[in-house]
Amino acid sequence: MPIINTSQGVGGILNSFRGLVEGAEKITFVGTPGFCTPFAELLGFVVRDRKLAFVPTLDFEKARAILMTPEGMQLGELADAHADTVVLLGGLAMPKMGTSPDKAKEIARKVLENSEKRKVIGVCFQSMFMQQKWDEIINFDYIIDSDLSVEVLEI
Repeated sequence: MPIINTSQGVGGILNSFRGLVEGAEKITFVGTPGFCTPFAELLGFVVRDRKLAFVPTLDFEKARAILMTPEGMQLGELADAHADTVVLLGGLAMPKMGTSPDKAKEIARKVLENSEKRKVIGVCFQSMFMQQKWDEIINFDYIIDSDLSVEVLEI
């Protein structure tokens, strides 16, 4: 896979994501409840002018709208998960989640049915999709892969 862009920090992730979804009218994020939800809300902030939805785990029928509120991006009412761009979040690929890439591929197909644009994006940390070989099963158009560096300072 060729690297088409490099950047750093949260701003780098957000700017990269905004560029990849240019032209998308509706974006649906698919991820694990709790762990992936804040990442969908964070990514959604930079494209808050679009229709956004979040599918918890792989439960298409439980999709919720992601809405801009005075308190920031939050999950709202039940929503139609169909979209022209689907974003699979890396928490799905963590081994302890027990989610198969085949089932994730199927939910991506369902989200994109009846769409002419059909873009599949993965967003993960520490190469989770590649480590778990999801990139060999799912036809991603792009993967945003980021690393985290953590320092705890005692003052």
